[in-house]
Amino acid sequence: MPANIVDDWDRHWLDFAAAAELSPATRYRRRLALRLVGAGAAMRMLEIGSGAGQFAAEFLAQAPDAQFLGLELSRTGVEIAARRVPAARFLQRDLLASSEAGAGLPEALDHGTGQEACPTEFRATHALCSDVLEHLDDPRLLLRNAAAYMAPGCRLVVTVPGGWRSAFYTHIGHRRHYTPAELGALLESAGFSVERAYAAGFPFFNLYRMLVTLRGREMIVHAARAPSRLIRFSGAIFDALFRLNLIDPWGWQTVAVARYRGG
Repeated sequence: MPANIVDDWDRHWLDFAAAAELSPATRYRRRLALRLVGAGAAMRMLEIGSGAGQFAAEFLAQAPDAQFLGLELSRTGVEIAARRVPAARFLQRDLLASSEAGAGLPEALDHGTGQEACPTEFRATHALCSDVLEHLDDPRLLLRNAAAYMAPGCRLVVTVPGGWRSAFYTHIGHRRHYTPAELGALLESAGFSVERAYAAGFPFFNLYRMLVTLRGREMIVHAARAPSRLIRFSGAIFDALFRLNLIDPWGWQTVAVARYRGG
């Protein structure tokens, strides 16, 4: 995909927010992330690409005394998340704006605590970047800029799609999908020490992805509409099946756990 294409994330959240809420794949990734991140009162949690705040809501339900900061490119996403999770803090940040973290970034939308727009006092002990990197031409730059919000040793959980790209995934801006080895190499090059990189989701997540692929451009049209009863029912079925997924080399959800080296 040409490097000069810019994704319209405000339009994305307006068009696909309802579908994202009901997507069994999204819920599956949140369960993986919550299990790997953990939850504790002393945690300072950073989400890179906080979207509409679904993960923040589930995380703070388990750890209500933890600090939570979400960084999101979309103004619409920040506003939705702030309404959903008033106990968290969300900032509009373009982490690809400069090779130097914090420089040249647009004015932040500060929701939550009412503190200064640039939270220089916040250094995360834990971080999540879930299904963001596949949208980027320069994912290493985003990771390096996001590291400005992390303490040395910060535990970072990353999820990205594996397997092939369908018309739907290309439509929503996927530049590439990753194998565990490719994701691990990216994290190491961005200043992280990888503890584990693996594939998850076999067999039912793979089956779901295959059905999305077969529906092709029809999926694009239906995802922008109010979900039908059939979509809700099938989502509930897959949600139950995903709990039986295995950690397996053939899974099409790629996951990594890493530590920020600092510096």
